[in-house]
Amino acid sequence: MLKIKNLCKSFGEKKAVDNVSIEIANGEIYGFIGHNGAGKTTTIKACTGIMPFDSGEIEIDGVSIKDKPILCKSKIAYIPDNPDLYEFMTGNQYINFVADIFSVPTETRKKITKKIADVFELSQDLDKSISSYSHGMKQKLAVISAWIHSPKLIIMDEPFVGLDPKASHSLKLMMREFCDNGGSIFFSTHVLEVAEKLCDKVAIIKNGQIVASGKMQDVKGDKSLEKVFLDLEDGEKNV
Repeated sequence: MLKIKNLCKSFGEKKAVDNVSIEIANGEIYGFIGHNGAGKTTTIKACTGIMPFDSGEIEIDGVSIKDKPILCKSKIAYIPDNPDLYEFMTGNQYINFVADIFSVPTETRKKITKKIADVFELSQDLDKSISSYSHGMKQKLAVISAWIHSPKLIIMDEPFVGLDPKASHSLKLMMREFCDNGGSIFFSTHVLEVAEKLCDKVAIIKNGQIVASGKMQDVKGDKSLEKVFLDLEDGEKNV
């Protein structure tokens, strides 16, 4: 579903992403781990078509994002670490705005909105202005908007930031259900316990380079993901 091959991106003299290769199959939840400034967000923005890259290739469902960016974007949804929503709209107006872009039928959008908004206990707030929303409420609205067009791939940057424990649990269940139904998820997180329990595969990036990747059990072995990550950060080899 998502194939990143030899991706490189520099900012001046700094190589933010250095020869990164990752492949995510249908039905997989893939975690992306790294310290601040390691290259996670740059990689994610390249995958969504937001940021151009210097070399390498990114394919969404077999289609090059360089050659056919609009087609690729029609297959994905993206939730940034800090959702920048149109605050002059109400929640419902924003959802319908996104649904209109993807030509989602009226009944389908209503069904998806009700299902997720009820889970997040946001239904009573959808007619309120987004400007009145807390960060957590905006995050919940961004999740509804991501799911509204039934994408094949959902890309998320720190999706649990700002969510209360109940909402975080609900999102984890939604992610698993989405992938069990054939979708794929690529997300970054600093919450290593969540990644360890939730992800099928994981990649750890350090200074723009992948230092460990593969099936979760293969990467962590008999250690915790946190211990593996800290060992790699300290320069020790993953056993």
